[in-house]
Amino acid sequence: MSKISEIEAYILGREITSAQWASLMVLVKVTTSDGKVGWGETVSALRAEAVINFVKKINKVLKGSDVFNVEKNRLEWYKHDFNLTISLESTTALSAVDIASWDIIGKELGAPLYKLLGGKTRDKILVYANGWYQNCVTPEDFAEKAKEVIKKGYKALKFDPFGSNFTYITKRGLDLAEKRVRAVREAVGDDVDILIEHHGRFNVDSAIAIAKRLEKYNPLFMEEPVHPEDIEGLKKYRLNTGLKIALGERIINKNQALYFMKEGLVDYLQIDLYRIGGVTESKKVVSIAEAFDVLMAFHNAQGPILNAVTLHMDAYIPNFLIQESFYDWFPQWKKDLIYDGTPIENGYAIIPEKPGIGIDVNEKMIDELKVKGEEYFNPEEPVWVVKGTWKD
Repeated sequence: MSKISEIEAYILGREITSAQWASLMVLVKVTTSDGKVGWGETVSALRAEAVINFVKKINKVLKGSDVFNVEKNRLEWYKHDFNLTISLESTTALSAVDIASWDIIGKELGAPLYKLLGGKTRDKILVYANGWYQNCVTPEDFAEKAKEVIKKGYKALKFDPFGSNFTYITKRGLDLAEKRVRAVREAVGDDVDILIEHHGRFNVDSAIAIAKRLEKYNPLFMEEPVHPEDIEGLKKYRLNTGLKIALGERIINKNQALYFMKEGLVDYLQIDLYRIGGVTESKKVVSIAEAFDVLMAFHNAQGPILNAVTLHMDAYIPNFLIQESFYDWFPQWKKDLIYDGTPIENGYAIIPEKPGIGIDVNEKMIDELKVKGEEYFNPEEPVWVVKGTWKD
């Protein structure tokens, strides 16, 4: 029996003062009594140190547990942490441990994760590009960079055209957003999907005004069009636009996901493995979504470990739509950390075939990359913004 002997967590990055998007990552390492190692990853932005502390607490609870018993281990942590289902920090820490556990299980059994989950329903993963529009401000900026994305072979791309507008969008902000979207649509043509990111920051009337302006550009979906807690606003939005709604990255348990589906408020579900409870909980949500005819488009905006494990989920699920990918816009060290193990080819990600989550970690880089502190903070631009776009 492979018992958990140690769970460790590190904050990695090249430079803590860097303004580059996603300059840090939280890496979690699970080691077993017989020397097996599994890798997980979780949230960094504004919460890195808090999550590290939760990983330390989980280590105390799960040390000595059978790494194969992912359900039992989750319940053990649930028993000790009174606030698991309402705490992002607790859930994200557990998610990383769960992912690392599945990595070990796959290595122990000599099989890639997707085979343990149910095998393949597809041989490659259609992805959409994100992170490509750093420092884009003018419509022309967006158009030029969009052309570069399509030259790489991508069939879809997502972007946030709303600048610094927050809660309420001004007429000027609405006009500029439309110009940016029109510029991208004209640059990529009608055969490429465009996806509109709202970052959950608008009141419902602003979101509806945006929808009416942008529907002519045929977006595949509108992501988080209203503030995530504004359920009544989302219902009103649903009644006033025929555009597809994507959401879910801020959902931290399956019961929350179920509510949105029961209420008919989501077309494409974007849960994130690092927030929902890792592989163990995400596969349950996928099954619920299948029952409601909701397609999956996993959120995936962190680093290379989460990217790899998400591709395994995409490979096996029956209700797949498309996968978010920042991979080609990662800081180079994130690719180097996994020996560039999950490349994008002509708009598709290649499914890792090695045992576990299917990537090798360059452990020599970990000591070099260890940093202390939180992600770079800019009072003029929130950490969730693709850098240089918080302008009008």
